[in-house]
This record gives sequence, structure tokens and C-alpha cells, in this order.
Amino acid sequence: MSAVNSATSEHVAIAESAGLVDRSDRGKLALTGADAKEFLAGQVTNDIVGLEPGEGCYAALLTPKGRMLGDLRVLDTGDELLLDMDRAALQAIFDVIRRATIGFAVELHKRTVQRGLLSLAGPRAREIAGATDLPATEHAHRLATIGGVEVRVIATDVGVDVLTLAEHTDTVRDALLAAGAEPVSEATLDVLRVETGRPRWGAELDDTVIPQEAALNDRAVSFTKGCYVGQETVARLHWKGKPNRHLRGLLLSAPVPAGAALFLGEREVGRLTSVADSPAHGPVGLALIRREAGVGEVLRVGDGDVTATVAELPFGLPPAA
Repeated sequence: MSAVNSATSEHVAIAESAGLVDRSDRGKLALTGADAKEFLAGQVTNDIVGLEPGEGCYAALLTPKGRMLGDLRVLDTGDELLLDMDRAALQAIFDVIRRATIGFAVELHKRTVQRGLLSLAGPRAREIAGATDLPATEHAHRLATIGGVEVRVIATDVGVDVLTLAEHTDTVRDALLAAGAEPVSEATLDVLRVETGRPRWGAELDDTVIPQEAALNDRAVSFTKGCYVGQETVARLHWKGKPNRHLRGLLLSAPVPAGAALFLGEREVGRLTSVADSPAHGPVGLALIRREAGVGEVLRVGDGDVTATVAELPFGLPPAA
């Protein structure tokens, strides 16, 4: 099968059934101890204290000036807080948490190599994972059994994640494939990420970004919780200011590589951070661009003839759960 046909079949799998990707290389940590929630609430942007077992949230870890050190998913299992993040953000998050735990009844555990993580994306994801009763709320989770192995199933914006012990990853993967999942590449799953407008650490997100610039306030920031590192900057920008940049989608006239400069007239207003060949929308991209480049503006890409029309996000809605 050619690379083009293979990519097409993978997109069809995600659109009509469920694509399966092994994402075990993501960074994973856990916090235990009587002060775990109180401690983490003082470090990240979202409401940790309000979580109940079986619930979770998305959050950011910031510098005192409000710029991002990493983003992470937090799951309350009742016994511990599970933290899941892009591998590139793991070391910075680990270092900050380790230093800050002094004086708290908290223990930090490494889980990256001890846990496997499989992602199912598509309309049949819950059915295949045996999780049709999982609450629709993103980050909701519960214990389940797949292939005779105890796992934790987690609701995502495009399907279900399955967390298991590393030594059971192959058994669980085989069971999911036998139930109807189809293997797809990380690159194919990334097309879906771009279509749905989700920023990613190392692409749209880095240590120069404030959460509001990347449209993370609604997902990752609580404005009613207690104090946390970087809160003053985030709150001031939310209530009184306007970010200089916004996360936008770009409809491209032709494929171009990530990193290309974007110009409004003669002024550079940003750079492409992610690109994808969308089956539904053609060549598309994501970028943090200056606010003067509003929706509908046509930008020049680099020094060539390619143009980029600024679009609202998401380009397309995720498959129904």
C-alpha cells in the first residue's frame, strides 16, 4: 500500500471507526499524600481542590510572570493525582514540583516508563474500549477491564485514552485491535489535533506563551480558585488587558512547512507552528498571530506565492463520542 493510500485509510478509520495510537512515551507523574491537592492547586492554573474521584482537568504550570512551563492533564483517582503531559514538558514540570513540595505532606512519583498509554480516536472509541457509560465530560475516568487487564479509561475530546501498566500494554493493544480499532500513526492523529484547534507543547505552546494567547483560559484556567504561581499576570490580562497574539487557524493555498513566517503587508505577524493536510479542509495550519491579523485576513507565507487565510477554530468538530 502506498504512503498516500495508507494515510487515507487511517483518516477513514478515525472518521468512521476508531484509530489506535500508542502514546506511552508521554510524561507521567503521580502525587500522593494528605496535602497533594492543596499543594498542586498552588502550582497550576486550574481548580484541583474541587476535583472528585473520577474527575480530572487540564491545567498549565507557569512562571511567576505568567508564562508557561508546561501543560498537563490531572486525574483524581481517590488514592492519588495522576499527571500526564507531553514528554518535552516532563523535566520542567518534574523539577518545579519536586522543589516546591518542601514543607508539604506530598510524595512525587515517576510513572513515565511504568505506565502505558493508548489513545483511541473516532466515533467507536468508547464502544471498542467498553466505556460507553463513561461520562461525556472530558477527563472523566474510571477503572475497566480490557483483555483481562485492569486499565483506566479516560474521556478525551476525540475519544478515549487507556492507561495501563507498561507490561500489559501489548495485551491491551491487541484486545482493542481485536475489538475493531485500527492502528494509525501519531502524524494522522496530529491532523485531527490541528483540525480541532488544540495547541501542543513544543509547537504552539512554549515558555514565551501566556495561556490566554493560546485560547487556554476556558479549558485550563480557573478565576475563582485560590492563588497559584503566575496568577497575577493571567488575571490582569483577563480582566483588564488584551493579548498581543491569538491562536488562529490558517487555510493555506498550498502545503508549506511549519516555521514559515506569516506577513500582513510587509509586517511579520507570526509563524506557522503546526501544519496538516486535512481531508476535509485541505492544507491548514495553526499559529499564534498578532491581533491586527483578524479572522478573514489573507496573509503571505514566507517569500513565496502561498497565502494563508486567518480562520476561527476549530476547523471541524471532533467525531461524536
